[in-house]
Amino acid sequence: MSDIITLKALCEELKVDPREAREKLRAAVRDAKANPELAKARKPRTPWQWVKGSSAAKEAVIILKK
Repeated sequence: MSDIITLKALCEELKVDPREAREKLRAAVRDAKANPELAKARKPRTPWQWVKGSSAAKEAVIILKK
C-alpha cells in the first residue's frame, strides 16, 4: 500500500495553521492552470491527503510554504 500524507501532518511539519492551510489550498485548487496536479487530485468533501512523493503533494508543500 502506498504511503498517504495528510494535511494535518504537513501542517505539523511546516508549522502552519491548518485553517490557513485549507484556505490557501482551496484558492490554489480554483486556479487549475497554475496548479494542475493539485486540482486533479482534489475530490470535494474528502480529507486533504495525497500519496507521498506525488506531484500533487509537492504542489501542496510549495503552496503551504508561501
